[in-house]
Amino acid sequence: MKIENIYSYPINVGSSAQLVVKIETDNGLYGYGASGISGRELAVVGALEHFKPLLIGRDANAIGALWQEMYRGQYFEGGRVLTAAISAIDIALHDVKSKHLEIPVYDLLGGKQRDYVACFASVRFTTKEELFSYAKLLVKEGWTMLRLAPAEFEATSNPTQFEPRTSIAQLANWITDLRKELGWEITLGIDYHTRLTAAETYSFIQRMPAGTLDYIEEPIRDESPQAYKALREMIDTPFAIGEEFASKWQFLPFLEENLTQFARVDVCNLGGITETMKVASLAEAHYIDLMPHNPLGPICTAATIHVAAACPNFAWLEEVNTPAQYMGTDAPDFYTTRPVLDGPRYKVPEGPGLGIEFNEALAKERKFTPIEIPRLYRKDGSLTNW
Repeated sequence: MKIENIYSYPINVGSSAQLVVKIETDNGLYGYGASGISGRELAVVGALEHFKPLLIGRDANAIGALWQEMYRGQYFEGGRVLTAAISAIDIALHDVKSKHLEIPVYDLLGGKQRDYVACFASVRFTTKEELFSYAKLLVKEGWTMLRLAPAEFEATSNPTQFEPRTSIAQLANWITDLRKELGWEITLGIDYHTRLTAAETYSFIQRMPAGTLDYIEEPIRDESPQAYKALREMIDTPFAIGEEFASKWQFLPFLEENLTQFARVDVCNLGGITETMKVASLAEAHYIDLMPHNPLGPICTAATIHVAAACPNFAWLEEVNTPAQYMGTDAPDFYTTRPVLDGPRYKVPEGPGLGIEFNEALAKERKFTPIEIPRLYRKDGSLTNW
């Protein structure tokens, strides 16, 4: 079974974008993958064009060997753009191979270990009233894990301005009140999206009663394990880190030194299913559960469901389309077959492949417009993290 062609489909989905990759083989089978770098789709398309001459005509079954060639087949190894391209190809090859064998992808990974994949609800809010309304609705609908995604700065007169000290003072009060409202049975976390410094993170945690939060996700930037080590010595709230990591090597210090308590793997950025399973094994050896990053669309969701089904150390999968909020990333007009929520979880599929069908005709018909993520600024005009 040889790789015959590779196609790239950058598409606009609501206010965001996705990059779908299709691999066709000489026996008529095809598979889909996706890249996870939102806002830099054309850069990944360029990387895929570099990989195509290496891949066309090669054995589609040799997934691991092709991964090594793509990653190590240049002097400048790795990097998020290249691993996003590798991820898309790797996922598509798993889709092809499992279709060829007429088994689900998770059977390539050792078989399923669970019947469903539990999800946490991403709760994006701009006001305290929104926060409480969304949270109470989700709890009523059976969701027991909420990850708060604050955007309180958007409710101000200048929605592009973010001041950390103002934010932490406000949110600490809101979240303390929310915990009282919801009780202790709900798992409650927050994603500060790298907007804070270590000192600001310490101040934020100190402003709430102990145990208010079950974890905090990426409060500071993740390039420096030493910075997280210093922060770990300051606070005892569990961390969830890793959605931006592009290899097992980036994850390694965070796992070996127990700097994170949840591994935020992103199968579409990390290097695909091949690399994600390796990180999962490293995490298992350190008693760390996976909590995959997943706001990127149905292919990422499907691939992650198969990984989660095959791993013993899985906690929750991120979900942004919930009874409280619909972000539209499932793009039903583009994906004719895709994972569908069953309450706060996904059932593990039984058919061959990933379980994805994509409307290529529609993707060819619609013009793609590159997008940029928002920018945030401090009062003094300097750039801060979004």
